[in-house]
Parts: sequence; structure tokens; C-alpha cells
Amino acid sequence: MTSLKVALIQQSCTSRRDDNLGKTAQMVRQAAQSGAQLVVLQELHTSTYFCQVESPALFDLAEPIPGPSTETLGKLAEELSVVIVASLFERRAAGLYHNTAVVFEKDGSIAGVYRKMHIPDDPGFYEKFYFTPGDLGFNPIKTSVGTLGVLVCWDQWYPEAARLMALAGADLLIYPTAIGWDPDDSVEEQRRQYDAWVTVQRGHAVANGLPVLAVNRVGFESSLQQPDIGTKFWGGSFATGPQGEILAEASRENEEIIEVEIDLTRSEEVRRIWPFLRDRRIDEYGDLLKRYRD
Repeated sequence: MTSLKVALIQQSCTSRRDDNLGKTAQMVRQAAQSGAQLVVLQELHTSTYFCQVESPALFDLAEPIPGPSTETLGKLAEELSVVIVASLFERRAAGLYHNTAVVFEKDGSIAGVYRKMHIPDDPGFYEKFYFTPGDLGFNPIKTSVGTLGVLVCWDQWYPEAARLMALAGADLLIYPTAIGWDPDDSVEEQRRQYDAWVTVQRGHAVANGLPVLAVNRVGFESSLQQPDIGTKFWGGSFATGPQGEILAEASRENEEIIEVEIDLTRSEEVRRIWPFLRDRRIDEYGDLLKRYRD
């Protein structure tokens, strides 16, 4: 393949799983009708972002893989003959849960899974309460549309994760995301956070000579414990080329299907003029295995 038609599904979510999946399916069908070969969904798209609070009862949202949602999404991938990147709350065993991306091949089979490696624990993002860090490593998933370097949300701030996916042969870096701000933050702080989010991922594209796909949820979601406060998810899903150039970008407010055609030959061209992989000083990077150099 020399080009790939991609769709990013940016949607709002409610507490009703079936409604969320129904909306997702409708948007995926629309994307497929427009020619999408790869469809990427946002992080934890079957529910609201429950990690705003710590509640043992919310572990009931988790499901096994394979399980009900993978069955639904697998059938959808087969029906439409598209590759789908999904994001689910995985119940691996009693007391053992992961934030897991699942990639479906065009025939509906599971091509591979990735368990989120970097787990945040910040006000409104209490993910360490729910998720065990991933144990599958940074291994891209081979599909009929290319080798996909799937990472998840908080992973997108770490250059090491993007680099390891690139070194393992990823053709694309993909980030299902759930990120937003406290509505009480100043406009200036909101702008800084959003700009940093876009900039760091464009940097991963540049440093690795790879396209990047980042798909975020949108809309305000109130806290289950304090309905008058919550998180404003900022949308802004986007795709870049291998020099960090913005190819497509969604609004901050609306549910959207972002369609973009990725030129898969450009990574080769860019890496020839910017041979960052060639010039890496791997003999001097040992200290990266330390938490900090005292």
C-alpha cells in the first residue's frame, strides 16, 4: 500500500454503554462508506470517563477480552471490511484490570492488543486506582493496512514509547485519548495544555519519521460524586505526516469523523533526509534505564 484512508471518530459519551456503541457503529459505518480502510476510536469509548473518581463499584464496567464489546466491534469490522482500533476497560481476572487497546482485522478477528503502559494519577484522572500497567511491551500490531504502533493517552507524553514502537517497525503511531481540562482553569492555562498536547505528539512524528493519529473524546462529563464539577474534554483530534505537518484536525466542541489520506511512502523519503535512526548514539544511552541521574 502506498496510501491509506483513515477515519478518526471523535464523539461524546454517556453512561449508557449500548447508546455509546450504537453511536460508534453509526459513525464507523459512515466512515467506511466514505472509503476509510482504518478507523480509530477514542480511549474508553463505551462509557463516560469514570476515572474522575475512585469507586470500587465502577470495576463493574470492565469486561473480558474477548467479550461483549469485542464481539460487537469484530462483527462491525467484518461487515464493513475495515480495520478498527478500539479501547476498552479489560477485566483480566478478579482484581486485575487494564486499559487496553484492541485492533480488529477486516475479517473481524482480533489482530492484537496493547495494554496501556504509563498510568497517570492526577486530580480527575485517577487511573492507578483502576488499571494495572501493561505487560505486553511496546510491540506494534501487524494488520492488512500496515503495522500499527498503538499506544494510549498518557503514553503520548513519553518519547521512549514512540521510539520503541518505531524501532519495532511501526508504520503509524496511534493514540486513542481521553484528555481535557478543568473548566475552572484560566483560558491561558487551557491554551498551554492543549498546545503542549499537540506539540509533543507532532514531536514524536518528527523524531521518528512517522505519521501520528491522535483521537480524543469531546464534551463535558461531570464527576459521579460531584455533578457540578467535571472535565471538559477538548476534542481536537488530529493527524500528522512524518514531519509533524498537520494533515487534518477536528474542532474542540463537536462530534466529528475526521477523514485523512496518509501517504505511506513519505516516511521513507523523510527518513532519508533526516536519518535520526542512523545517528542515534545507542552506546551512550544506558542512563535512560535510570529513574534519575543523581
